[in-house]
Amino acid sequence: MTAGRTKAETLAWLRTISGELSTLTVKRLEEDLPWYRDMPPGRRSAVGLVAQNGITSFMSWFDDPSTTPWIASDVFGGAPRELLRSVTLQQTLQLIRCTVEVVEERIKGHGEELREAILLYSREIAFAAADVYARAAEARGLWDARLEALVVDSILSGEYDDELPSRIAALGWQGRGEVCVVVGRAPRQLDVDRLRRTARHLHADILIGVQGNRLVVVIGRAEPLDDDAENSTMSFMDITTQLEADFGEGHLVVGPEVRSLVDAVSSARAALAGYSVAGAWRGATTPIAADDLLPERALAGDPLARATLIERIYLPLSDQSPELLTTLQSYLDNGRSLEATARDLFVHPNTVRYRLKRVTEVIGWDATGPREAMILQCALILGSIKEPLKRARRIASTALSAE
Repeated sequence: MTAGRTKAETLAWLRTISGELSTLTVKRLEEDLPWYRDMPPGRRSAVGLVAQNGITSFMSWFDDPSTTPWIASDVFGGAPRELLRSVTLQQTLQLIRCTVEVVEERIKGHGEELREAILLYSREIAFAAADVYARAAEARGLWDARLEALVVDSILSGEYDDELPSRIAALGWQGRGEVCVVVGRAPRQLDVDRLRRTARHLHADILIGVQGNRLVVVIGRAEPLDDDAENSTMSFMDITTQLEADFGEGHLVVGPEVRSLVDAVSSARAALAGYSVAGAWRGATTPIAADDLLPERALAGDPLARATLIERIYLPLSDQSPELLTTLQSYLDNGRSLEATARDLFVHPNTVRYRLKRVTEVIGWDATGPREAMILQCALILGSIKEPLKRARRIASTALSAE
């Protein structure tokens, strides 16, 4: 302080020039900060209010430095909440610097103690600003986590509403086109950031949900950020293989690919059903496609697996040729013996061999392999059960219509 001026006198002088300081600060902001000039009037007024609060708060702090914990509420408390979303932390620090420079220039020559107080206060206000933004980021992170969990729950349950697309957009979903759902065991400590970084490196976007001991990841392909699109064409199985390290020990089941995120419920249901029965197949690898577990899922009562087996195996063979369906049934019933099947059908073994080749061409499964033979046997049993039921319903419907 200047010689002969007490602290009370200095405070009184500061209060007399507070209006002048506010005016000079706003003028400096307009001159030095382009982003401030480009703001709409309402936002500029709010930013100016923050600067004025900073000057007023400095005077209160200079009178009693023990008020440091209240700096954040004094300076930023009066600003509208949306200001934090429109003004970045970097811009806030620029605002603080301009304000401090204006005050320093105005009080120049009024004592080193006052200048040191300004420098100390500017440090405190910078930390206070960082704390405000950190709290806002933490709150945003918690909200995003809750919103993400809500979206994943909607996908798993299939209970969609009109707000789902807006929730997905709010999460910044970058996925384009096809989507699949992966289910595995949750690790003891999930590193969400590492999981997301790995996905970004693979040009994929993900949604993460933890349900008890299960980790559910919804994967969508994202457009590459550069010209190197080497990973952008990776299959979902390859992407899951790269993400496997972030799951816990145990089976990792990949649901079938679907067209979009809003269609992901079918992929999620298949992946969940496959995860619950993956231990029933001793030869199951990890990761494994949910459709590789169709017989286990069907035996466990999964209606989607039953319908898939019938639609992919029984119906195509039934529509293609009754001979193919009969030959496959006989071949499986006779322990996959060509000779026994030939005797049963009164044909040459080469005819059986030819028909089995046609079966593979029609449905894509090879009945000569043990695992695929079991899948085909399950599909034929399910189709044989459903076909008489459909026929009985058709007859009943015809009889009712005739009456």
